[in-house]
Amino acid sequence: METATVLRSTFGLCAVSSSNPRRQRTSAAKHRLTSVKSITSTTPPPSSGGRRRGKGNDEKGATAVVAKVVKNPYSEVEAASPDLRKSLSDFLEEARDFLGDGGGPPRWFSPVECGAQAQGSPLLLFLPGIDGTGLGLIRHHKKLGEVFDIWCLHIPVSDRTPAKELVKLIEKTVKLEHSRFPNRPIYLVGESIGACLALDVAARNPDIDLSLILVNPATHVNNFISQPLSGMLNVLPDGIPTLLEDIFGVKHGDPLTGMLDALSNEFSSQRIGGVGGGMLRDLFAVSTNIPTLGRMFPKDTLLWKLELLKSAIASVNSHIDSVRAETMILLSGRDQWLLNKEDIDRYLRTLPKCIVRKLDDSGQFPLLEDGVDLANIIKATCFYRRGKSHDHISDYIMPTTYELKQQMDNDRLLVDATSPVMLSTLADGTLVRGLEGLPLEGPVLYVGYHMLLGFDLVPMVSQILKEKNIHLRGLAHPMFFMNLHDTIVDTKMFDKYKIMGGVPVSNFSIYKLLREKAHVLLYPGGVREAMHRKGEEYKLFWPERSEFVRVASKFGAKIVPFGVVGVDDICEIVLDSNDQKKIPILKDLVETATRTAGNIREGDESELGNQDIYFPGVVPKIPGRFYYYFGKPIETAGKEKELKDKEKAQELYLQVKSEVEQCVAYLKVKRESDPYRHLLPRMLYQASHGLSSEIPTFDL
Repeated sequence: METATVLRSTFGLCAVSSSNPRRQRTSAAKHRLTSVKSITSTTPPPSSGGRRRGKGNDEKGATAVVAKVVKNPYSEVEAASPDLRKSLSDFLEEARDFLGDGGGPPRWFSPVECGAQAQGSPLLLFLPGIDGTGLGLIRHHKKLGEVFDIWCLHIPVSDRTPAKELVKLIEKTVKLEHSRFPNRPIYLVGESIGACLALDVAARNPDIDLSLILVNPATHVNNFISQPLSGMLNVLPDGIPTLLEDIFGVKHGDPLTGMLDALSNEFSSQRIGGVGGGMLRDLFAVSTNIPTLGRMFPKDTLLWKLELLKSAIASVNSHIDSVRAETMILLSGRDQWLLNKEDIDRYLRTLPKCIVRKLDDSGQFPLLEDGVDLANIIKATCFYRRGKSHDHISDYIMPTTYELKQQMDNDRLLVDATSPVMLSTLADGTLVRGLEGLPLEGPVLYVGYHMLLGFDLVPMVSQILKEKNIHLRGLAHPMFFMNLHDTIVDTKMFDKYKIMGGVPVSNFSIYKLLREKAHVLLYPGGVREAMHRKGEEYKLFWPERSEFVRVASKFGAKIVPFGVVGVDDICEIVLDSNDQKKIPILKDLVETATRTAGNIREGDESELGNQDIYFPGVVPKIPGRFYYYFGKPIETAGKEKELKDKEKAQELYLQVKSEVEQCVAYLKVKRESDPYRHLLPRMLYQASHGLSSEIPTFDL
C-alpha cells in the first residue's frame, strides 16, 4: 500500500482497484485494496500481433523456425456470446465495500479490469453522478479498458468538498496529464453532476484537448426537482438507513437477505433476457442492498448533494460559452425531465462540436442498463481518437466477435431470404464456388458494382470476415459519418457501416488504406449506382477517369473486379428521384439532402458530381437470390512506373470496368439456370437437408 500513500501525499490521488469478478466477494474494503494499480504507470509495451515465430529443436539438435498459425477469431462467430459484464447487483455489492473506506478526501482509482489498454491509449477520467462511488462505469470497465487508460473519481459519503474544489482537483489532474502527453486527448465522462463538473473543467481550460461524454447532464434539473426534494428531505428523520431497513424488513446478514441474494444470483446465472428479465434482476439487486443504499445516501449527504448540484449548475452555466471541447451528450429516452428540446438546441448552438445521441429505451441510469454499451457508442459515432483529430484508419477499433454476431443477426432475415451464392476466381483462372480465390495478403483493392441501397454489402462484408478473416474497409459517402441532428433520417442506421470499418471516400483514404496493406472496397459509381433510377438496374455509372489505378500501383496492390446481381429479385422501384421531384414535399427533401451532400464533398472530384441523394420508393417482391462473382485478381506490382502514364492507367481502368460488367452479365445469364433461384425451392431443399445445409446453384 506504499504506492497509494505516496500518490495521495504527492498529488492528492489514491490508486485503488475494484474487485476481480472471479474473486469471491469480501465484506471488508481493505481486502479489495491489496491489489494496487498505480495511476502514474506508463502505457504497457505493445504486444506483437499477427503471426509469431518461435524456435524449436529437431531430432538432430538443429534449430528450426516454426510459424504459429493464427486462428480466425471470427470463424465461430455464430456461437459468440456477450462480453461478461457486471450487473447492478455487482455495482451495489462493490459500493458496499467502498462505503467502508474510512472517508477521506476525493481521490482517483483505476480498476484492475482496465489494465490491458493498447499502446497510446488516451486517458479517460470518469466523474460520478449523485452516488459518488466512481463505480458508474462498472459494466464497461473491461471493454473500455482495452482502448482507454481509465481513472475513476471516488467521492466518499462523508466528504463535503464544494463544487469549485472538485473542479480544481479534476483540473489539476487534467493539466498534469496534458503536460505528460500533450499530443493525446483527455476524455471526461461525466454522469449527471459529473457532467456539470466536466463542462466546468472544459470551460476553464479551452486550450487543452478534451473530449466530453456527458450522460444525462443535470444542467437544468434544479428548476424542477431540487427545491421540492430539499423540502421533503428536511422533514424526514435523520436515520434514513435504519428507516429503510425497518420499512422493508431487510438487514444485511438476515435470512431474508440471504434468500433474496440467492434469487438474485439465480436470475443472473439464468441470464433472463428482455426488459422484463432486466427489471426483475434490478428489483432483486436493489431489494438485497437496501442497507447499502441507505448508507450511500444518508439524509445529510443527499442535502449536500443537492447544494453541490445547484452550485455546479450555476458555475457551468456562467461560462459554458467558453467550452471548446468536442462533446457527445447521451440522453435517456425514458427520462425526459432532465433536458427538453430547447435545452438540447441550446447546447448544439453553444458548443461548437456537439452531437446528441438518444438512448431510446434507457431510464435514469443508462450506464448500468443491459442495452447500453458505451464502447460501442463511441465506435459508432467515430468519437474515439488518439491524436488531435479522429483518423478513420489509425483510430479504428475492430469489431468484437459478438459485435459481428449482432450485425449478422440484424441482417439475418435478408441473408436467409436471399441465400447468397459467392463465386471467386483462382490465380489460374478457374472459377470456383466460395471465397478460395480471394487474396489473403494485402494490399488488395476490390472494385465493383453497387446494388440498390447497398444491399450487396450486408452478406458480403460479414461473410468474408467470418470465412477468410479478411476485413474489408469500405469507402462510403462522407454523409454517412455526419452525426446530424433533427433530420428525417435516423443516423443510427449508419452505425453498422462505421462499426464494420467504413471510411469516407477520397483518394487520400485509398492511399492511406493501401499503405497499411488493407483490403479496400471501392464502388466508383458511388451513390449514383446505389440510388439509381427505374430501368437502370446493373448499369455502371463510373466517372470517365479515376485515380484508383495509379494509387493501387504505387503500393503494388492487387485489384479484384467483382459483380453482384439479385436486388431486382427482392424489390422494385416505384418512386425514383425523377418521380419525387414532381411532388413538392419530396422535391424539397431531395434538394436539401443533395445540397448537404454537395457541401460535404465540395472540392472532391473523386466521384461523379450532381448525384441526387434520396431514398427510392420500393415495393418488395417474394425474395429471389443474390449472386457474387469475384474476378481474377489483377496484379499491379512492378507496374508503378508504367502506370504513372495517364493513358496506360486509363487502359487498366477501362479493363477493370469491363471485367466488372462481364461479371454482372455472366451472373444475369447463369442465374436463369439456377433451380433454386426462387424462395420456395430453397425452402423445400432446406426442409429436407437441414437449415444449415448449403443450397446448390447453377453449374459453373
